[in-house]
Amino acid sequence: LCSRTYNKLWAGAQVELSSLLTQELPPQPLRPERDRVVFFQRVATLYVRYLQIFRQLVEAHDQVVHPQKRSVIRMILDGVMGRVLELKNEMVEKEFSEYHYMDDVLQDLKLTPEAIEIPIPRYFLSERSKEIQERKVMLTNIFNIMDSLLTRSLSQEEAIKIIQVAERARQGRLRAKLIGEIHRVMDRQWGTKDTGPDDIELAVVCIQRVWRGYIQRKRTKRAREEELIFLGMVSQMANKVCTRTKQEEYEEDYQKSIVAITNKLRVVEGPEMMETMKEQIRQWFIECHDATGSFPDYPDEEEGGSALIFAEKTPQQVQHTFNQIYNTLHAFTVIHLKRREFFFFFENPYVFFFQLMEEIAAKEEEEANDKPKGKEEKKDKGKKDKGKKDKGKDGQEEEEAGLKMLPSAFLSDLEVGNKTFEDVWQNRSESTNFSQRHEAELIKEEKRKEIEAEIRLKVDELMRQELANWKLVVDKDKGTRGNPKKKKASKSGKKKKKDKDLTADSCFLLFLGDYSYLGTTLRQHDIEPMPTLSDVRQVLALYAVLPLGSQVVHEKAPLIKAILLAGPAGVGKKMLVHAICQETGANLFDLSPLNIAGKYPGKSGLAMMLHMVFKVARLMQPSVIWIGDAEKMFYKKVPKEEKELDPKRLKKDLPKVLKSIKGEDRVLVVGTAKDPLSADIKSLCKMYSKIILIPRPDYGSRYIMWEQLIRKNGGEVTKALDLSSLAKISDGYTPGHLVQVIRSILTERRILQQARRPLTAAEFVAPLAKIDPVFQNEEEALKNWYAKTPLGKKRAKAATGKDEEEAPVKGKDVKKKGKK
Repeated sequence: LCSRTYNKLWAGAQVELSSLLTQELPPQPLRPERDRVVFFQRVATLYVRYLQIFRQLVEAHDQVVHPQKRSVIRMILDGVMGRVLELKNEMVEKEFSEYHYMDDVLQDLKLTPEAIEIPIPRYFLSERSKEIQERKVMLTNIFNIMDSLLTRSLSQEEAIKIIQVAERARQGRLRAKLIGEIHRVMDRQWGTKDTGPDDIELAVVCIQRVWRGYIQRKRTKRAREEELIFLGMVSQMANKVCTRTKQEEYEEDYQKSIVAITNKLRVVEGPEMMETMKEQIRQWFIECHDATGSFPDYPDEEEGGSALIFAEKTPQQVQHTFNQIYNTLHAFTVIHLKRREFFFFFENPYVFFFQLMEEIAAKEEEEANDKPKGKEEKKDKGKKDKGKKDKGKDGQEEEEAGLKMLPSAFLSDLEVGNKTFEDVWQNRSESTNFSQRHEAELIKEEKRKEIEAEIRLKVDELMRQELANWKLVVDKDKGTRGNPKKKKASKSGKKKKKDKDLTADSCFLLFLGDYSYLGTTLRQHDIEPMPTLSDVRQVLALYAVLPLGSQVVHEKAPLIKAILLAGPAGVGKKMLVHAICQETGANLFDLSPLNIAGKYPGKSGLAMMLHMVFKVARLMQPSVIWIGDAEKMFYKKVPKEEKELDPKRLKKDLPKVLKSIKGEDRVLVVGTAKDPLSADIKSLCKMYSKIILIPRPDYGSRYIMWEQLIRKNGGEVTKALDLSSLAKISDGYTPGHLVQVIRSILTERRILQQARRPLTAAEFVAPLAKIDPVFQNEEEALKNWYAKTPLGKKRAKAATGKDEEEAPVKGKDVKKKGKK
């Protein structure tokens, strides 16, 4: 039942994907769209629809246990994930904003805001669990070794101070525990009176009743769970745990079967494949010799070897061959229509046809060599250029102005995945495979091709030698020796100089926030809304989590090397960095100015540090390199108290090293800045290709945070607690402020008193008033700063109607440029 459910989920996703591919790959290319709003609506609709497929495939991949199906789903999942990132990049390029509001699209598709939440595929961590455990063990061993090396003997004064600190802390804990016990006893005895023997007996009976009820409920629950497991009706969580166990078991069995079946095919069918190939190649030798009077040249290994001889031709290649035959026969009828040759053609058509083709080819080559160069070529070139200009004047052949979709690197992969589903899985009967284990026939079909390729390499070596022997025998009979074929000149060119290895000898979802429900409406009235924390969470999932989690997506999707998170203190910038690492299992490297102060001094030391960090980051990818207080690296003027730290020491070298990151390197630099106004904006934007502005939370986000954080810290949300008022009065406060206030109120004693005295909103007002919020002018200053970034400037120009992105009309600007 479970496998049928998720098979249907996968099939539904494939139907929707097939529809989208038909829409994105029409027979005729779509005309450019002049209206930017209409174009954005088209892209946003595609984005939301692909996102729904993405969500379905994530669930199907996580729960399907059939190993061969999971590999196909994984391939399609990576393709859909990459396409989502491409469409996101398309929207950013055309709307000039990192945040997009699609309320109208959701309404048209009858979806809720939760439908556009970015899911994190669970295989990011599950497939790297063993690697993560090994990494933890390795780091623990390294830290132990470092601790043993750094230990030193303490002086008597230092030892006394440590003992005093520990003793005072122990006494403080004991006093706190004693006072806590006193308060608990007082709370229990408050308002009670002396009890007699009857009351004690009633109390004992009450305790027994409660205890027996608890024990019986526990037994009943256990019996019910056992019965549900027996009937196959376990709960969803237990079912998922059982499913993941089956996935591991079936995958292990599948990998063993691949090895066993491959070895069996190699032993049983390998010799027969080899003999069949030899016979086919020998037959080709004989046919060519009969047709041309000489043996052919054997195709090189780089060209594909004998596979090139028997390769299936595409329709275009077949048409080209047909055209060659037609032209050859036409030449025969026009040029060589003599009685003697005519009869020779009908007596030996195959031989005559090859001789005729060689003769025509030689004649064409002679004509090409005899053709005079110089003025005639210039005339022809001038005619072509003139023709192009004439077409430009007519305006028919000229490229139309407007907005077009950027070319995709993932649509071809999606086509292949969709075709695999339709050819193999869509109509496949699995009535005999109830347990959803692997299918041996599919493995045989796949491995036969690999074995055939292996055997063909061996056959090519043997047949090359055999062909050489045949040529020697024939040439000997003729009394001549053919000139050996000259080897092709190598095209290797100059060897690329390798970079010197300086160490060759050594070695999110907790980010709470609500959806912006009025974003589209505000933009329609020329008001730029502030992004919500939900928008920030989605953007970081797209730009950081998905590319770092999948190697395929990172290589093909638009490459993002560095992201800057800018916002007031306490909005959760550092938490987002840790969330990225947690969701992808990435390693975290800290290159904050405060952390590297005084380490690796000098220019050579700095180069060594950066080299080692990026080298280890590549070896242990995915990796995140965090730069806290990133604005300090690009200070306009370094404060006096920070001059000793030398915060600008990475300003020149880090951007240079950043250029070495390529698509295959899952390394991301993430900077966090709470005061970006103090930095040189030009240098900052040059290093960070993506700048994410994190604002103070809005009303909806604050409401969710109050509720979730109170419950997380042991509080109970009742009718007595007015969350709406708390969300209203906490305008301007960051998530860090709310956590600080909640922890100060929800002490151990207050949590115990909730049964008698529920929490109220008034309790949180006093500690909240002691904290300075983020004022409106600070937020406006951040917005004004962001408007000076490259994307902010483009957004402002687009709003005023000056769009630099639109291509100039050919024929007009070219003339102006020529006058200059």
